[in-house]
Amino acid sequence: MPWYSLFHPSLLDPAVIKYIKEKWHFNRKPLLVVMDSHGRIVNTNALHMLWTWGSVAFPFTSPKEEALWRDETWRVELLVDVDSIPEPKISNWIADEKYICLYGGEDIDWIRKFTKAVKEVAKQAGIPLEMLYVGKNNPGDKISDNNDIIQNEKLSDVLPDLALIRAFWVRLENMLHSKLQNGKALGEEPLLKEINVMLTYDGNGKGWAVISRGSNDWMIRVDGDTILTSFINYDEWKDQVKEKGFLPALNDQLAANKPPHHCNRLILPGTTGSVPETVVCADCGRSMEKFFLYRCCTD
Repeated sequence: MPWYSLFHPSLLDPAVIKYIKEKWHFNRKPLLVVMDSHGRIVNTNALHMLWTWGSVAFPFTSPKEEALWRDETWRVELLVDVDSIPEPKISNWIADEKYICLYGGEDIDWIRKFTKAVKEVAKQAGIPLEMLYVGKNNPGDKISDNNDIIQNEKLSDVLPDLALIRAFWVRLENMLHSKLQNGKALGEEPLLKEINVMLTYDGNGKGWAVISRGSNDWMIRVDGDTILTSFINYDEWKDQVKEKGFLPALNDQLAANKPPHHCNRLILPGTTGSVPETVVCADCGRSMEKFFLYRCCTD
């Protein structure tokens, strides 16, 4: 594909700059505006599609985006794309139909307790389970230190490079913006709700986990305190595992022990994609309060 670039942005006509800002809503962050062979604009920002599906999204039109979403389900391959995050272990785990636990957060004490409890439950239940730590959005020194501790203490597998952790979260953000750009509302459909919840967990700064088996639908995702308590109290529901299977029994246990109170936060970059006017809470369905956050982060 041939590329053309300006020697300096000042060479653009002021009218063009005004058009880009007003019609394409350019605001500091990169845009990928797509035109067809006749020069007609078919997408004012296909960057979200590119992050989510890569070249499969060609020709990057709205109908193509809708078609791609219709084929997607809440599965581990949606979260960890093997092309953008080339981690061969994940592909092997999926092919072997192992139970896969992705988890994140900053609190290393919770991580130690959680990984120990998961391994003990997997041993008692007799299931093949693998764990992968994916840190949190905008990873810095804290996540890098956690990676080192997890590897040294052999707590679980990790994404070895902070760039891969960043790619995991950027992909989630772009999936959310792709959905919103496509005219969907938060809370309107299950898949969008799951993506919203994942970003909410990260905004809270606490631990969380999603568990699936191979490429099967539908993944279980839950906050760190609830799932840790459920694993510690495994004796209370281990008999259900024999009757229903591990994931259905775990899901029933989590639903029965859902905490009555919650305080969720969703942090979205205000310069990228469509920021919705109203966001509903992933737990109770009520409209969330809106605040302005000004942050300078030099990590």
